[in-house]
Amino acid sequence: MFEAMLRGWRAQQAARGLRQDTIEPRVRLVRRFLAFTNEYPWGWGPGHVEEWTLSLRGEAHLAPATIRGYQVNIRLFSEYLTDGRYGWGLACEEAFGPGVHPVPICHEWNTIAHLNDYEGSPEARPFSRAELQQFLDYADDQVERAVVAKRKGVLAAYRDATLFKVIYGWGLRRTETAKLDLADWGRNPAAAEFGRFGMVHVRYGKAVRGQPPRRRNVLSTMGWAVEAVVDYVENVRPRFGCEDHPALWVTERGGRIKPTEINARFVAYRDALGLSPELTPHSLRHTAVISSGLLPLRDVFLAA
Repeated sequence: MFEAMLRGWRAQQAARGLRQDTIEPRVRLVRRFLAFTNEYPWGWGPGHVEEWTLSLRGEAHLAPATIRGYQVNIRLFSEYLTDGRYGWGLACEEAFGPGVHPVPICHEWNTIAHLNDYEGSPEARPFSRAELQQFLDYADDQVERAVVAKRKGVLAAYRDATLFKVIYGWGLRRTETAKLDLADWGRNPAAAEFGRFGMVHVRYGKAVRGQPPRRRNVLSTMGWAVEAVVDYVENVRPRFGCEDHPALWVTERGGRIKPTEINARFVAYRDALGLSPELTPHSLRHTAVISSGLLPLRDVFLAA
């Protein structure tokens, strides 16, 4: 019965046009909830949701936004089961006896309401002007040190230094940056001086839950950042030997760099400099988006 319910829910979501990479995580979450309660859906009650939520907050230490997302998925499954048009209540009573059927288990008193636009950690913050300069200088220094030491990793260090400049220069997210292709750069008639790097087409922007990634074009505004990308594309990337690979950021093994690798390199640089652990790769995006006063830094980078 439970497996039939899941098959039906999958079909319902697919009929709404949802992607498999949205549907399957929801199904896995329902299975996790089943394992937690040790009850089948026709035995679930609101108390199970409350106990599960407390375990997520206490043991898993999940953020409120994450827990609310889990609750929404359980609510969707519960609403599907209790919708009379699908007949699961009648099927359960016929199979298990009178009065045994799914009931609504999520309501306004046992789920987290969405009250704020931003629910991330208040400790997260953008870079200060001095911190940004220090971080990007350090990334450039790693290239010079690798060259002087004549050791491996020169190309990777140059790639990463340019990558961090792109995150800041175009205000991108980590995943958006990792998934950029060479073909994503284009011309902007209003900024002809940047040539074919006048804008970048972001194809994997942050999506609304259950929807495909959002696309957007981001205009180039910082000359020093454009120069860094041009130098990388024309003089450094070809040395990786991945001419046929579409990715902008390639690895020495011929693959595409992963968001986790970006995070690991960022943390290594941040900790080596003794900067605050509050700073993350997303802090570079925050700095670009909310700190327009940092734009004069381009003169510093050009001079360097």
